[in-house]
Amino acid sequence: MNKTEEIKLIALKGIPEVAEGDSVGEMILSSAAREKISFLDKDVVVVAQKVVSKAEGRVVNLSGVKPSEFAVTVSREVSKDPRLVEVILGETKRIVRMDQREDGKGRLIVETFSGLVLANAGVDTSNVSGGADVTLLPLDSDRSARVIREHIKKETGKDIAVVISDTVGRPWREGLVDIAIGCCGIKALSDHRGKIDTKGFELAATEMATADQVACAAGLLMEKNAAIPSVVVRGVSYIQGKKGSGELIRDPAHDLFR
Repeated sequence: MNKTEEIKLIALKGIPEVAEGDSVGEMILSSAAREKISFLDKDVVVVAQKVVSKAEGRVVNLSGVKPSEFAVTVSREVSKDPRLVEVILGETKRIVRMDQREDGKGRLIVETFSGLVLANAGVDTSNVSGGADVTLLPLDSDRSARVIREHIKKETGKDIAVVISDTVGRPWREGLVDIAIGCCGIKALSDHRGKIDTKGFELAATEMATADQVACAAGLLMEKNAAIPSVVVRGVSYIQGKKGSGELIRDPAHDLFR
């Protein structure tokens, strides 16, 4: 694996509103063709979760949701629409924390069935319809990444990787960043243990979250009001892998914060 010396971010503009059944891979190819962007081997295509969810039909209209008594109770604790809370609970394996430290600004942090810990189970109202529609995370984001990668690879002949990203908050830190919730063709974790640092010492605990780093870099161009749902990240030195994003989720036995 060669050392990275320069990284380039290329925005894929003009991707239209996505509807259920659309091929995200084909839409990315069309955008690249319009922008006269040619893919290269080892490019990483970062795709915003929102467009993947829409293409996979992971959209719920709240007008058809009947909240349970528990959802109503939780909604009072966090000042959220009880129908929205019902949808969130349907995506939730475990409630990690909920509170309302400010009036009208409650927080509901949960663990999803895939092991992600994030606000509202990733259920989101932004950039959907402006009405009662909300998006859910893809059922299997690694599979989503694989489908997009295989389509682009088949059409271009280039051995690219794909990362599905989402925007999350972080404990102890203000602000949001993008992380990888799915990936294919790139090893999510880069293990540097056993290597020698610049001072000659052996690294004992260094594992870099490469897929997260790539997603975060692409997020600089993928702000919610930018209408850029996909970015090509070029020049990243990464290991090809097939494990997907699951290796980024810390084993509960080694998690001091559970």
